[in-house]
Amino acid sequence: MEKTEAMKAELIDLLCEKSVNVADEPKFKLVSGRMSDFYVNCKPTTLHPRGMYLVGHLVMETLSDLSFAGIGGLTFGADPVAVAASFASGLINRPVTAFSIRKEPKKHGTGAWLEGDLSPGDRVVVVDDVVTTGGSTIKAIARAREEGLEVAAAVILVDREEGGMEAVRKHVPDVRAIITRTELLRRFRQRR
Repeated sequence: MEKTEAMKAELIDLLCEKSVNVADEPKFKLVSGRMSDFYVNCKPTTLHPRGMYLVGHLVMETLSDLSFAGIGGLTFGADPVAVAASFASGLINRPVTAFSIRKEPKKHGTGAWLEGDLSPGDRVVVVDDVVTTGGSTIKAIARAREEGLEVAAAVILVDREEGGMEAVRKHVPDVRAIITRTELLRRFRQRR
């Protein structure tokens, strides 16, 4: 596997190119309803082939000290991150199953909240693409537990550094961020 720091630097560049938006005044509406001058839409990066490769490997490297069976979170932000990590886990011979948590139960069939090949009692990691307040990640943790899964940790691709990590830690103590807002903005400004 490529060196972790080089992969992280490449991912930061890709995020700056495809996902980071910065304005002179607050013009981006966040999920919380608050307006911000900084917005990260990770999907153009997490759905990009090189972005998937980097995200998957960096998530698995971040979790190299942890034993778990599944990785996932609230659809749709967590889905590409979980799938990339699951795919990378197979490449490094440490397979973990991806799962996705719906925002509402399936309206047909089993009415399931969760999709993925997991069983009650399985140890999992909840992922999210961006954390601001932590609301989506906290919902995913709660729903995973309601489905009988043991949540061992949470991994956030981009921490906006606005208190979300601390809020998530109240629900699962082991919370890790791969990239911070500070790192993204530093590189974004260097690239201008």
